[in-house]
This record gives sequence, C-alpha cells and structure tokens, in this order.
Amino acid sequence: MFLSVFDMFKVGIGPSSSHTMGPMVAAARFLDMMRASPFEFHGLRASLHGSLAFTGVGHATDRATILGLGGFVPDTYDDEKAETFLAELAKTHSLQPEGLPPLHFNPKADMVFDYDHALEGHANGMILMATDAQGDVILRQVFYSIGGGFVVTEEELAQGKDTDEGAPVPFPFKSANEMLAMAKSSGKSIAQMKRANEVARGCPESLSKGTARIWQVMNDCINRGLERDGILPGGLFVRRRAKGIHDSLMAERGMNQSAPHTINDWMSVYAMAVNEENAAGGQVVTAPTNGAAGTLPAVIRYYLDHVPGASDSHIEDFLLTAAAIAGLVKFNASISGAEAGCQAEVGSAAAMSAAGLCAVMGGTPEQVENAAEIALEHHLGMTCDPVKGLVQVPCIERNGLAAIKAVSAASLALRGDGQHFVPLDACIETMRQTGADMHEKYKETSLGGLAVNVPNC
Repeated sequence: MFLSVFDMFKVGIGPSSSHTMGPMVAAARFLDMMRASPFEFHGLRASLHGSLAFTGVGHATDRATILGLGGFVPDTYDDEKAETFLAELAKTHSLQPEGLPPLHFNPKADMVFDYDHALEGHANGMILMATDAQGDVILRQVFYSIGGGFVVTEEELAQGKDTDEGAPVPFPFKSANEMLAMAKSSGKSIAQMKRANEVARGCPESLSKGTARIWQVMNDCINRGLERDGILPGGLFVRRRAKGIHDSLMAERGMNQSAPHTINDWMSVYAMAVNEENAAGGQVVTAPTNGAAGTLPAVIRYYLDHVPGASDSHIEDFLLTAAAIAGLVKFNASISGAEAGCQAEVGSAAAMSAAGLCAVMGGTPEQVENAAEIALEHHLGMTCDPVKGLVQVPCIERNGLAAIKAVSAASLALRGDGQHFVPLDACIETMRQTGADMHEKYKETSLGGLAVNVPNC
C-alpha cells in the first residue's frame, strides 16, 4: 500500500479539503474530459449532493466548483484573480477555460444544491454536466470528494481506485503490524522505509524540495495567523483570537511567572492560527484535511520552538512518519469527516502528529506506533458538527486540543518500551466501525450536535 507524502500533504486553500479543494479538483478533471471529447459544448451545469449540499455554502463548495470550472486549481490558486473572474462571470454568465470555447454558466440557475438525492458512492457527491446549443446534457460525470482533497469518479470508486496500490515499492505495508514487522526485519525506522518508498516513485531531490515546501507553507500559515485579527467570514462573527493570545504569551516571556501548563497555550495558538487562516479561505496544507490542518504544524512548531535539541533537519522524518500513519488510516478506514465524523479528521491528525513527534525525539518504531494509537484512541467517536456548516466552531479550538493530545501521546509512548494493550490496527478498525455506525447528522451535515444547539447567527 502506498500513498505519497505529497498525497497526504497537499498545498491548497481553505476552508475545506473535501468541500472546497475536492470540488475544485473535480471541476478541473471535468474540463480535461471536455477537452478530450469530440462534442461541441455550449454550457455547464453542476449539482451538489449529500454533505456537499448541506454544508456547501459554509464550506464555499459552490464557489470552489465555479472557480474550478473557470480553470482554477488549489495548488496555484490566486485570490485576486479569482475575485476578478467571479465578478466578470456575474455580469456575463459566461466563462472560457483554456482550450475550450466560451461556455454559458449562470451560477444562480446552473449550480444546484440537491438536499433530497444523496449519491450512493460517498457522502460528498457532485455531478458535473456539459450541454449543447439546445441545453441538452451531452457529457455527465459523477465525482466523489473522499477526503483530504482526494477525488474519484463514480467509475473509479466502483473499480476500487481509491485503494489502488499502484506500482510496487520496497516496503508495501498495509497495516501497522506489517509496518512494524518490516521495520524489525530491515532495521529501518518508519521514516526510512517511507523515504525508500517515495524515492522508488520519484527521486531524492524532489522529495527533499517537496517536503521543505510543505513545511514552509505550513509555517508561513502559522505566522500569518499569528499576525492577523478581525472577524472571520461566514456570518457567525467569530473573532480571530490567535494574535491576541500570541501577543499575551510573548509579553509573559522572560517574566518567570508562567505556570507550567502555559505550554498548552503555545500549542493551541499555533494550531488556532492555521485554522483561522483556513476559515478565512487562506493557503493551507492538508494534514490530512483542511479541517484538521492546524494540529500537525502546531506540533512541529512546538518541537522546534520549545524542545531542547530540536532541529529543522528532522522535519522531513516527522512528515514521512506522519504520512505513513495517515496512509494506514486512509487505506483501512477514512480521513473524511463526512464519512466517519471528526474522529477521521482531527483524530487522524493527532495520530499523525504524535507519531511524527515521537519519531524525531528518538522513538523506536514500536513507540511511534504506540504514540499514534494513544492519540487516535482518545478521539474515537468524535462527531463532525460544524455550526452553520463553517469550519470555525468547534473546529478551530479542536485542532489546538488535538495538538496537546498528540504531544501527550508521544510523551507517554516515549516513557514506555512500545508494548501496549491496544494495537494501532485495532484502533483504526474501531474508528471505521464507529464511523459506519455514526448517525448521518453527526457527519459534517450540520444537522446535529453543536450545529443545532447553539445560535447560528
């Protein structure tokens, strides 16, 4: 089983990897299908289903889909150009992606939120259609945004492409048990095995440059979030708090009066900074999703800023170890809140972060696996219930608490010898079963939980 570190950590935009990035990617794929088609197209239509419909407005799913149909992609997204494009579309009801003729598209008429007809393949479903001069649909494709920015067509999902293993790699572990067995027999760390797999699919130079860019984007996001204040968009009037908290923490430095638990505030503020940027539609990195994007960067920043002997040279090992754990979770369960609740997003992020921190602090493969299990176990059953469908409440604070849990899990694991009662594989399977049993109203539909028990405006 192989999922690249660059599959798990994707540079994109907020507020959601599955509801914003995924639809934009799907639209880009649909344009490629149109370019390869012999038909002559005159218009476009789109319909959003399931969770994409119920929380689509709060997650900017419609906006992302429209921008995707206009030729925008997450990795190179330019907000100023996007705003210019949307303003022009509102006037002309016409767009022209590269390599295609002008296409009629009226967002108010041609973008449908279908709350009544869920698609069978996944909770995050959408249908993109192209029409002829008479307005008849001549090309139609169902897409599923399956979490973390991953997108598959209806046909690919039926064929099992979402679990396709691809070409062979040196260490093809599909479970934590296999991962530990391979580590023991090879004498390699989890990061070293993951690096060998990555190199087998690419080259060492691109791996090094790619992981450096991932951390740069993550760290830049933290820094932006620590410098900005104001009100987050969406109508809840949630105030940005990271800057204020950070200013307070900086003012206390050197005073020798801070309580030991203040370190929790540092971890939280790093995570909150990222998730406030995400909520504002800024540039973030999926880790493994946008809704959980703050946890892992916060733990890395905690490591670099607060752990004696920490080194930037260890960041690649941190990311590779975390990606290995994320791959196991995605392959054997889910990283999608719409599929399995927030346990699949923030829970997975905590497990990844705990594993990465344990690894760079000298943990054995067995201790790393234990750290991931501890962190994930104590997120089991966590629902996804964003108020008003916005990735703000409870999502922003939730990332901070997950970072704290991740550091605690890594610390506990490092205090032991790697032997523990619940295997990571059992914990991942429990998460899968819990997600399958969880009521739909608690899986990113904003139809239950906090979403219906606190005021939306």
